[in-house]
Order: sequence, then C-alpha cells, then structure tokens
Amino acid sequence: MPDLAWSLPVARWSAWNAETSAALEVSFIEPMLRRRLSTLSKMGLKVAHDCAPVDQPVRVIFASRHGESRRTTELLKAQARDPMQPLSPNAFSLSVLNAAAGVFSMMRGDHSNATALAAGSETLGYALLEAFAQYASDPQAPVLVIYADEPPDPIYASVDDTDAPSGALALWIADDAPGVLECRVRSSEQAPDRPRYPRQLSAALHCLETHQPTCWEDARSNWSWHWRDRKA
Repeated sequence: MPDLAWSLPVARWSAWNAETSAALEVSFIEPMLRRRLSTLSKMGLKVAHDCAPVDQPVRVIFASRHGESRRTTELLKAQARDPMQPLSPNAFSLSVLNAAAGVFSMMRGDHSNATALAAGSETLGYALLEAFAQYASDPQAPVLVIYADEPPDPIYASVDDTDAPSGALALWIADDAPGVLECRVRSSEQAPDRPRYPRQLSAALHCLETHQPTCWEDARSNWSWHWRDRKA
C-alpha cells in the first residue's frame, strides 16, 4: 500500500444516519419521482440537498459500497420466481450505481460531470481521493462528494458485512472553505496511534464533528483524517 496524503478544503458538509438522525425528510423531491426512489437514493439526495448551494453547477462524485444492490436483488428474485415476467423498466433504470447522481443532475438541471465509485470497505476514502484529484485539476470549480450506503440483502450475509447501519455524508469541496480535511492512507503496519472506528463513515464523520483526528483500518490499509482550521 503506497503512503498517500492529501488535503480537501471543506466549505460545508451534511450527514444522515439511520440510527441517530431524524426521519428521512425528502419533501424537496417531486412526489412522482420520490415514490420510485430507494432508501439509498433518498439518503444520498437528502445530504446532497442539505449541502449543495442552490443553482450552482457542481461536479459530483457519488460513492457507495453496495450501491443499489437491494433493488438489484429484488429484480433477480422476481426473475427467478417468474422468468417470463418482464422486469420493471423503472426499477431496472434506477438499479445502477449512478442512479442517485443522475437524479440529482436532473433535479437541478445541472449537466456538470458526475462520477460513480465503489471500492469495497474503503469506498469513502477513495471517493475523497477522487475528489482531491478533481479539485486539483480545477480549484475554481467546486466538487460535491456524496457517500451513501445501506446493508445489502441478508442473502449476502455469508460474504459481506450486512449489519452496518444505513448512512450518508455529503461534502462541498470549494476553494473558499474555512477548514481543511487532511486525509492519509498507508499500510496497516504504519498505523498511527489514534482512536479507531469500525467503519470509514463513522471515522470521517467524527473528525468532521469534533475536529479530532480519527482512524479506520483493515488488514491491508490504514486511513486517517485530521481537521485543520485555515485560520490557525
């Protein structure tokens, strides 16, 4: 694992967690569309709506470990029950990883670039690395990182972590931000002595909330986050 470090100017952020947040309020989504969206898409759109300024074009990075796997699993189950029954076009069109990013673009009428990303348990970390790459290419154009994930169908319990709570996080990356999120990834053997969290989302969120350094690691790599106030 190469040792990588980078900084992201975070102008604002928003989060939602199924265990600690209030009910998922998405009345800003048109009712006809709202009925078709999965919980995953609603979470992502909720934090994006709360974080992104209205009517300002923005490059979007949508990241999710499991994506729309619950919707895809239901489609597969329906096909197994009745192979002759055609799949729902609406459900199929919204089963792809970039569904939420596409809906966000249509809602805002924004044709800026959008990237969809999945990288297993390290998905949030690599989304922040992608955000840095895009921001560095054009610091004058903001980047919106949207991370949303929910447990996959219990059918995958033998091969995946199915008990993680549903949650979402959005970060507005812009040059005029008052603070910087410093990110670093290295091999687990080089792990610093910092509080560790079971999932990347909880670690990064705790750093954003408290401005205290945090870590997450698996058998291969260690990710750490540190907040730095630009006024310091």
